[in-house]
Amino acid sequence: MRHDAVRGHLDGLLLAALETGPLHGYAIITAVQRRSGGVLELRTGTIYPALDRLERLGLLRSSWQTSGERRRRCYELTEAGRRSLAGERTAWQEFTAAIGAVLDPAPPEAAT
Repeated sequence: MRHDAVRGHLDGLLLAALETGPLHGYAIITAVQRRSGGVLELRTGTIYPALDRLERLGLLRSSWQTSGERRRRCYELTEAGRRSLAGERTAWQEFTAAIGAVLDPAPPEAAT
């Protein structure tokens, strides 16, 4: 799959990965990869700026957590993030329905 295929959908992917609870950056990357069956591979250089932007927009909040000697920044959805995710899902369903109607149109009905 082309690397630019997720452009325009990255916010929705990140919000969806966080829907079930807080995750740190690497866990978000693996959640998206796992859910996509390995098709989507996000890069750290792509997601961290996006996570920072989503946090500035109030869609996420973050906190530092310690696991052993390692500190990790964990992200979680805010209520605004949950509403945004719902909007992303609706927009995606409309988009895929429209593209599907063009790429795979229904056969014409037989004349009676």
